[in-house]
Amino acid sequence: MEPVRDLSLLPKAHLHLHFTGSMRPATVLELADKYGVRLPEALTDALTSGEPPKLRATDERGWFRFQRLYDAARSCLREPEDIQRLVREAAEEDVKDGSGWLEIQVDPTSYAPRLGGLIPALEIILDAVETTSRDTGLGMRVLVAANRMKHPLDARTLARLAVRYADRGVVGFGLSNDERRGMARDFDRAFHIAREGGLLSAPHGGELTGPASVRDCLDDLHASRIGHGVRAAEDPRLLKRLADRGVTCEVCPASNVALGVYEKPEDVPLRTLFEAGVPMALGADDPLLFGSRLAAQYEIARQDHDFTDAELAELARQSVRASAAPAEVTARLLAGVDAWLARPAA
Repeated sequence: MEPVRDLSLLPKAHLHLHFTGSMRPATVLELADKYGVRLPEALTDALTSGEPPKLRATDERGWFRFQRLYDAARSCLREPEDIQRLVREAAEEDVKDGSGWLEIQVDPTSYAPRLGGLIPALEIILDAVETTSRDTGLGMRVLVAANRMKHPLDARTLARLAVRYADRGVVGFGLSNDERRGMARDFDRAFHIAREGGLLSAPHGGELTGPASVRDCLDDLHASRIGHGVRAAEDPRLLKRLADRGVTCEVCPASNVALGVYEKPEDVPLRTLFEAGVPMALGADDPLLFGSRLAAQYEIARQDHDFTDAELAELARQSVRASAAPAEVTARLLAGVDAWLARPAA
């Protein structure tokens, strides 16, 4: 076998990580015990065994089951110190995996009832991100995401709030949850508010539904990044459009397999997107439920798609270029990628 370099030492940016989904299993169990939260048996079994729960979200029943486990874990976050712990531990895990920049995605309305309201919830999150970034040396920012299962007016409220805190660490605006529900065009006004306020547009699309979902994100929400976007591989003209416009797909291979979008890691169309010139930023999505973090996504590209170290370095560069990192951070990380590739392989 050809010598390879350590992927945990490859500098990279992490652009697709959900807030609750970033938690360590031991932390969820500890907080559940602390607050007397009764977790679903499937979640407890997964957290104690180290094996991710068996999920398949390609139908609405499967998505509901996934959402139920996610909501149960989120219910364990009740105090500001829990938020601070989550952010610190997420940063520590990212640093171990070679990340030099993390944009963590959160819908603050999900945490508002226990944290004193929408504005206090977002401020607690942003304070935790600022403190953690300073303490760990990891560049961190926040992407505020609306829930497409809720009314578009709620998304507009979130967009205005996100813009208000653009100088406190919010860099983007997203749209998450089941893309089979709620048309992208219903949220166009919210994304217009966010873009006018200087935030990047990064809605989910092209995961549970096909290429049309990606086109809607481009046409209706003027996306500069697409959360997932892998189903664009089914449409060569769409691939060319993404490549020509330099729209980055935040591809999460382990998540795609865990949710049943693809049967096996080798079925995820990493090669198709890469060879079409579509920029990619590999992400872990929800490692709490999918069982693997950032470096493991690069390992999938290596092991299951035969990406060379030079190609993996290019994936890392693409993640950095697609980020909202300041110029000096971008330059440092890109230089680090070059240095990683210049080292002799082990």
